[in-house]
Amino acid sequence: METSNVPASRERIPVGLLYSGTGLYGAVGQEMLRGAMLGLEEVNAWANTDFVLDPVIADPGGRLRGYYEACEVMLRQHRVIHLVGCYTSAARRQVLPLVEAADALLWHPARYEGFESSESVIYVGAAPNQHVVPLVCYMLEHIASSVYCIGSHYIWTWETARVLREMLGATGGHMAAERTLPLGETSVEHVVEEIVRLQPGAVFNTLVGQSSYAFFRAYHAARLRDPHASLPPILSCSLCEPELQIIGAEAGAGHIACSPWFQSLDTPENRGFLNRYRERFGPGSSPSVDAQASYTCMLLLGRAIKAAGSADVAAVRRALYRDSFRAPQGPICVDPDNNHTYAIPRIARSNLVGQFDLLWESPTLVRPDPYLVWLDQALPEQSEASTPPRRHLRIVS
Repeated sequence: METSNVPASRERIPVGLLYSGTGLYGAVGQEMLRGAMLGLEEVNAWANTDFVLDPVIADPGGRLRGYYEACEVMLRQHRVIHLVGCYTSAARRQVLPLVEAADALLWHPARYEGFESSESVIYVGAAPNQHVVPLVCYMLEHIASSVYCIGSHYIWTWETARVLREMLGATGGHMAAERTLPLGETSVEHVVEEIVRLQPGAVFNTLVGQSSYAFFRAYHAARLRDPHASLPPILSCSLCEPELQIIGAEAGAGHIACSPWFQSLDTPENRGFLNRYRERFGPGSSPSVDAQASYTCMLLLGRAIKAAGSADVAAVRRALYRDSFRAPQGPICVDPDNNHTYAIPRIARSNLVGQFDLLWESPTLVRPDPYLVWLDQALPEQSEASTPPRRHLRIVS
């Protein structure tokens, strides 16, 4: 990817772009890099600025050691102090000690499991109260209170499953089973067979990349083998449009996801973003929520540097805390208490054309709560004889 031509007189600020365009989740990584590049190019095209963002791109190939090595090169050799990227929490945690030691700043676009807050990270992706909690609440009210949890064996699944267990325990729900697979594992038929046997009311999926795609396909194949089998919809906090293309139209349809952004969001900002994205990368390109967040990371960074008059990390943070604007996902600003962004959670169902139909959205911006300190207030203890409380969600018809 090449950046637009810019005057040589403008200060060049190196920005590290750390995305795996190859490996287990390469399709998502490619779209995230595209989103970041689109945002970077738009910042560089702004008038009346005395700087240009100079991309330093690395592809760790989904290898954790690769993230560490690439980050080290960016910080030491390229003198990068702002990095944008990382899709998995495992990758973020690989680079975080390096970023903190260098007094640099990582702009993290991906949704994640929470329970972290670093002065050296701006968390632009959704916090758990902005995607995990709304999805579980929706499940309990509209689908079932018995759930089968399947995920990849790493921190995203561990922490998400813990939150799910706590919410089920507080509302009288039931975890039918909890299973994990190694990252990249695609032998999933035994999991599907167990789901068929146990007949849970819902399936909660935190598998990553190729493992998740194989699971959706095997799940659909089981439905075709026995149309009368009790196979409920799969719920996910990570399923996105480019993954629906990989999974296949029929296997990917009818499942439920929670996210701050879907391509089908009908706002002027989102329509403009999609038009520019497809004009830049081709009409067949399909951005994910994390690609949109990568784009937003670049706008947040560019606006903060412009307002601060410097790329200095402390100055950028101060400027960032005063800023707000309308991103493709909606109004966005950073909470100075925890470096996470406000967001509007949305829940949608996948359809046969590889898009999502909106079912519910929060009527207001939701403040990030990465440690879920307010969750106990939302889920009071229930007696054994009590029924799960109704949650007042606004359903979009």
